[in-house]
Amino acid sequence: MDVTSLILLAMAALGIISSNSAVTIAMLALLLIRVTGFHQAFPWLEKYGLTIGIIILTVGVMSPLASGKMSLASIGQSFLNWKSLLAIAVGMLVAYLGGRGATLMGSNPTVVAGLLIGTVLGVALFRGVPVGPLIAAGLLSLLIGKS
Repeated sequence: MDVTSLILLAMAALGIISSNSAVTIAMLALLLIRVTGFHQAFPWLEKYGLTIGIIILTVGVMSPLASGKMSLASIGQSFLNWKSLLAIAVGMLVAYLGGRGATLMGSNPTVVAGLLIGTVLGVALFRGVPVGPLIAAGLLSLLIGKS
């Protein structure tokens, strides 16, 4: 077994230890692609995977609005409460950081492994949620001066 497959297995194990099915499934899916010899999928995943993931995440976040569980009145109330206004501002900041992070991850792939390991460790050790790599990359871009 090669080193890359062992790393994917170790990351899957961390996903299992941390009860994080998303990380576990992602690592096992990548391992399956490797062992089945479907290597031509990797360039496509590298090019479009992040975009597809963001689309799926956006669909999940916006589904309460689409299903009618969130009304226009409740959205309007967001602009009348200081906590909701702060949430809007934080949401804008996180979107900005995510954009910077996506740019950094695309232009500097050497940081991706560290960000992923940090995210998985954060999930495993601190019961975090694995949505951190983009935001972590955005914060990193602010620290190292890359845009």
